[in-house]
Amino acid sequence: MQSKAGEIHEGKVTGITNFGAFVKLENGETGMVHISEVAPVFVKDINAFLSEGQDVKVKVLSVGENNKISLSIKQASSGENDNTVKERKIAQKPLSAERPARPRTTAAPSGPLSFEDMMAKFKAVSDEKMSDLKRTGEKVRSTRRGNKS
Repeated sequence: MQSKAGEIHEGKVTGITNFGAFVKLENGETGMVHISEVAPVFVKDINAFLSEGQDVKVKVLSVGENNKISLSIKQASSGENDNTVKERKIAQKPLSAERPARPRTTAAPSGPLSFEDMMAKFKAVSDEKMSDLKRTGEKVRSTRRGNKS
């Protein structure tokens, strides 16, 4: 029996690559789940979501040339695994490896800020940003003047 677009099948993950996973369907056919169709969140590492031998429910997206079957896990499970997906997404995030920590300029107050305190904080941040802009602007201008001479 050949699979048709829109059908939902059970299958077993037979192989994992950096761009997706191959799934053998219960009827013996093999299809591929692209990494973008694994979960409803951004998947950086497919191994955080799938492993070889894992049973999965998939939806057939299309059957192309040479019976290439395009599958989707995220479209097959409409919200039944939301908690698992969220847990894996949290586990997948590196501990501040992507962004350097910003130095704090002031200590956080214990209670809500008054309007005057919020304005003072805004002014301090704004002045800091303006001084950074002026500093980088001076460097650019001095470089341009040096090139013209």
